[in-house]
Amino acid sequence: MSEAAVLRREPRLVTLEGGEGAGKSTVLAALRGELERDGRVTCTREPGGTPLAEQIRELLLDPSHEPPCDRTELLLMFASRAQLVAQVIAPALERGEWVLSDRFTDASHAYQGGGRGCDPRLIDLLEREFVGIAPGLTLLLDVPVDVGLARARGRGGPDRIESERVEFFERVRAAYLARAAADPSRFVVIDATRPPDDVAARAVEALRRHRARLA
Repeated sequence: MSEAAVLRREPRLVTLEGGEGAGKSTVLAALRGELERDGRVTCTREPGGTPLAEQIRELLLDPSHEPPCDRTELLLMFASRAQLVAQVIAPALERGEWVLSDRFTDASHAYQGGGRGCDPRLIDLLEREFVGIAPGLTLLLDVPVDVGLARARGRGGPDRIESERVEFFERVRAAYLARAAADPSRFVVIDATRPPDDVAARAVEALRRHRARLA
């Protein structure tokens, strides 16, 4: 592995991040509708997005499976992500499409880094070597942990990660906000406690500003 590897920022890659119950699905639909007015857009999610990556997702999230140790979880996340980039994201960007992803590498910094306590230097190395790209815009839907968990757990049986303790999600939220503060040129933080239509409208406006800067 080369320490000299650097991330290439992709302006047409837009990622949506946030803790449990942040309402990403509603916002993703609004962003997709905005971009489809002008051409094709590829939408995907993490972990998952390809047949192999979806199998990894099932291994990671199904509580009936053997729980992975922290480093195994981190490596499986990056295995899924590397497959998604190679099979879906990179080809779409090469075709000139926009790509919307429900979570990307920031999720590993927040969940496996902040939540699990994995070494951030290891996450940085995996990101450089096996992902190689960074989003041009990241929308962080921020919601207090108690509010988000109430929403998420109201949807049905929680998956393995949704079943974590509140303290875990507080660390995840803190890590997300720290990353946003450290990279304000890429992140836009949106208050996800507001009504869903308002949250979606703010996200669409942030996307429009991003596109205007590229014009």
